[in-house]
Amino acid sequence: MLSGGGNTQFILKQLDHMHEISLLEGLLETIESQAQQQSFHKVAKVVLEVGQLSCVEPEALRFGFKVVMQGSLAEAAELSIIEVEGMGRCRQCGNNTPVDSWYAPCVNCGHPFVDI
Repeated sequence: MLSGGGNTQFILKQLDHMHEISLLEGLLETIESQAQQQSFHKVAKVVLEVGQLSCVEPEALRFGFKVVMQGSLAEAAELSIIEVEGMGRCRQCGNNTPVDSWYAPCVNCGHPFVDI
């Protein structure tokens, strides 16, 4: 149960982004592992590609990045997010087609079945 008067909305907003926070924690583990393997001690920039259909919110990543990286070798790192368009292959014409949802039709022929 969540309570806390004026803080309730903030707490709920934080819970909405738990998926992104766990992704950022995994990213930090990867950074730390690579730092050991490659002998580096500081990260200046982190570049992430986020797929349009990934159900990951870039703004939530930006929000949580500084918090998760705090006290780590990536604490002062710049975060750059590249949003990648969704792509699929049409079952009818066989062409690759950009998609903006899981049920988007082929932009080439209009066929309703596109494999993502």
